[in-house]
Amino acid sequence: MGDSMLLHRLPLRVVLLLCTLVALFSIVSADVVPTTKPGCTSRCGNLTFSYPFGMNNTGDDCYFKEETDSFLIFCDNSTDPPTPYQSDKSSDFQILNISIENHEFGVTMFVAYDCYNLSGGSTNKNDPWLALPIFPISPAKNKFIVVGCHTNAIITGSTYVMGCVSSCESSGIGCCETSIPRGAYGYNISVTSKHNHTGIWGFNPCGYAFVAEDGFFNFSTDYLYKPRYDEVPIVLDWLIPYETCDEAKKNTTTYMCQENSNCTDAENGNGYQCNCLEGYQGNPYLQNGCQDINECVVSQPCSGIYTNLPGTYNCSCLAGYQGDGRKDGKGCTLIPQDKRFRSTNVVLGVSISFLLILLGVSWLYWGLREKRISRQREKFFLENGGRLMLQRLLSEHEGTVESARIFTDEELKKATDHYHESRILGQGGQGTVYRGILPDNTVVAIKKAKILDRSQVEDFINELIILSQINHRNVVKLIGCCFETEVPLLVYEFVNNGTLAKHIHKRGHESTLSWKARLQIAGETAGALSYLHYDASTQILHRDIKSTNILLDENYTAKVSDFGASRLVPLDRMQLTTLVQGTLGYLDPEYFHSSVLTEKSDVYSFGVVLAELLTGLRALSFERVENERNLSMYFASAIMGERLFEIIDPRVLNEGNPEEIKEVGMLANRCLRVKGEDRPTMKEVAMELEGLLRMMDRHPWVNQSRDLEEAEHLLGKISSKCDDIPKSTASGNDDSISTQAPFELESGR
Repeated sequence: MGDSMLLHRLPLRVVLLLCTLVALFSIVSADVVPTTKPGCTSRCGNLTFSYPFGMNNTGDDCYFKEETDSFLIFCDNSTDPPTPYQSDKSSDFQILNISIENHEFGVTMFVAYDCYNLSGGSTNKNDPWLALPIFPISPAKNKFIVVGCHTNAIITGSTYVMGCVSSCESSGIGCCETSIPRGAYGYNISVTSKHNHTGIWGFNPCGYAFVAEDGFFNFSTDYLYKPRYDEVPIVLDWLIPYETCDEAKKNTTTYMCQENSNCTDAENGNGYQCNCLEGYQGNPYLQNGCQDINECVVSQPCSGIYTNLPGTYNCSCLAGYQGDGRKDGKGCTLIPQDKRFRSTNVVLGVSISFLLILLGVSWLYWGLREKRISRQREKFFLENGGRLMLQRLLSEHEGTVESARIFTDEELKKATDHYHESRILGQGGQGTVYRGILPDNTVVAIKKAKILDRSQVEDFINELIILSQINHRNVVKLIGCCFETEVPLLVYEFVNNGTLAKHIHKRGHESTLSWKARLQIAGETAGALSYLHYDASTQILHRDIKSTNILLDENYTAKVSDFGASRLVPLDRMQLTTLVQGTLGYLDPEYFHSSVLTEKSDVYSFGVVLAELLTGLRALSFERVENERNLSMYFASAIMGERLFEIIDPRVLNEGNPEEIKEVGMLANRCLRVKGEDRPTMKEVAMELEGLLRMMDRHPWVNQSRDLEEAEHLLGKISSKCDDIPKSTASGNDDSISTQAPFELESGR
């Protein structure tokens, strides 16, 4: 009674201080949980480990000894930081991590590969093998992965044989994976190629296979040319070998599970594992390793007064209340009036004090939570460029921050219904585009990059800088951006009629676009590119013009999009030397071989789009016969053989005048010339298409007789250098590529 009165009279800040001190005392006074035996080391470089793992240079009993010494760690101090290996350095099993709770063991392993030269001769081959004495490979944490085109890989063990075939045909992407069976104590990997990589060597000279931790590897077409890793991590399940739990318990001198722990048979492998009992935590393989958890501090299970007990706890109610005191039970209820203490005001004061404490703790928790979220958003803001970086970059290129609205993370979550899958407009290799609705009912398209690596931020900032300087009706408009998320977001105007590729490559090649609409789209696209090359404040090279990057609105007005690969050209430069980047089938062969990017590279890509509009054929497709797979070569060959009208889309033939079709075909052919200096400029292309459109609007095409020699000249022989256009082994769909250096290809002569 006296204690209750004393507590009631204390100021609230004193009560809060006393409760905090009690919680801190209960944490500090807890025994330090041991991880290794006395005098033994628990660290090598960046690796922290616990018994039964250990090193033998600090004591004879620092690790669990068995026939294979699998629990022995060798620390190579010749490196900085020191490198841990299993048993000794010669094993090549570099240890990445060891988990006592999950009984997992991470090591590195080599990648298998099979490489060839251009003519199909073998150059390098590696068939690694792994033999584990007692630790099996985790089937839940690893995958067997094969990367390459026409690549076959077989993995064999003492009790299993599996295979995986990776293909780049229309149904494959150049990668396959499969699971590892239980009880696998090792493997051999063998990699072969169906055709020795002939025909695909330019972008895929090798096939690769490896076992790796699930989630470690994310496939990219870049890996077809060169893998990122020589070694990969794998996860092993470790256990006390050779005995089951029941067998081990019979010999108390060798039984590994200590007090306050239990034993279970390993799910993977031959042996048993030890775990702390419920209510305890620590190392079950050491004496006093499993220690009592103070649930009252960790989980706060009581609604009233709590008392910690070994392996459990006890709850009771405050004075004036009754019940079991547990939050998940009856809790504490007020005692009826006839059973209460006379000093009701004391009980009420204590209850109010307790409530105020809870409110204070809740206020502190939510304050810290909001502060943490604010710091995280600030961190992402700085990592993704931030306003200061954006101001500096835009000022260098005469742009303005005010031209793009800065959105918050919450605004875009609300606009996309928290990025619900029903709002997805499209998905690609680099990210997902969502349909969003702003508070003013404006419909927008929100581009969210995939979480791959921080290098994507550079493309994000590049596209933001490019679009901030463009004001053209035929270029997709940038509305704003968001820096507060882990990956940055771009917000565009919503173009609601899909891509040009969708309209000209429908099943059966039955296009919905009339001849006039196609010519109008070509003219608008050419006008936009001419603006980028000659009328923008700084010359802009798009570098990835293709039919999937040309959007159409409800009136079939063209909108050029996707400026992530574009480049600004300084005023004193006519060309740039860059890493080769673009899309197979649209890529300028001169740029492909030299890495020198000029405005004529966009002209070539536009020429392929023009050929698509005329023929209705994809730029690159393995569904066609070999000499027709590359549209640019097929188109040039048709003109050279005076077969242009044989490959024209039937709807174009029905609606267009032959002279119109011929004019556009000759223009496309000039754009597709191998030498950039022989191609017209985008300004010349735009003017010629604009002239055709004006004539079509003024009156139907008049079939005027033309000099036969002029017609023959227009359909004359094409330079044999067209044969240098690179061929691809990609599927019928366009695949963007980025190479580290230009490929060396045969001329084809």
